[in-house]
Amino acid sequence: MLSYQHHYHAGNPADVHKHALLAWMLDYLVQKDKPLTYIETHSGRGLYDLGDEAALKTGEAARGVSLLEAGLAEAHPYRQRLNEVRFKYGPMAYPGSPLIAAMTLREEDTLHLAELHPGEHAILTEHLTQWDAHIHRQDGFKLAQAICPPTPRRGLLLVDPSYEVKAEYDSIPGDFAKIARKWNVGVLVLWYPLLTSGSHGGMLSQLSAHFPDALRHEVRFPPVRDGHRMIGSGMFIVNPPYGIAEECARLTALFNAKG
Repeated sequence: MLSYQHHYHAGNPADVHKHALLAWMLDYLVQKDKPLTYIETHSGRGLYDLGDEAALKTGEAARGVSLLEAGLAEAHPYRQRLNEVRFKYGPMAYPGSPLIAAMTLREEDTLHLAELHPGEHAILTEHLTQWDAHIHRQDGFKLAQAICPPTPRRGLLLVDPSYEVKAEYDSIPGDFAKIARKWNVGVLVLWYPLLTSGSHGGMLSQLSAHFPDALRHEVRFPPVRDGHRMIGSGMFIVNPPYGIAEECARLTALFNAKG
């Protein structure tokens, strides 16, 4: 369960989908003059170098951010975070979701990041030193269970597992439902891959039964390399923010145009 290393996949099409929606949601939430809490259960290292050997080996960013970024408006919150990160860390830097959140939130907001992998946790801690983030080397679902409902109660949870253990597809709906019972006002977001095997289907059926009013947005794209089983990206959102349907439509159009 600790073998997954996202730096091989940073900036891929699924990252663009996930991070563009996340940046939009966080930007929407901070417009209101009330503090919020951001919780992430599978944080990774927060910052990636698309020029390092691992990223170049897979070449996934070339089919993701390098191809899709220009299709978004310059004022889009995702593009703003990309520009800020490149200015600060160099032209090949790419922000993970913890850094997107840290750069969007305000001083009055609270940031909780969980990462179980010891190496990734150490790098995450180093990358987030200048922000007042609570960084936990802990199972993310256990962390969310422990701190929900958080203070402030307003906010967003991102669940972004690697799905390298097939049992996650069975356990996630129950874990997600437990968190929702404790934090019924939170924007609860789950990312999932669309796979040629259809492994995600049963999980989504269970989630839809638990949350019939949730928003589900999916984009599809060609495999990033021969033999790759991921053919799309999905976001399951409980308590979706106002206006997100229009943002989803824009992203659908973007991916369809580049597909």
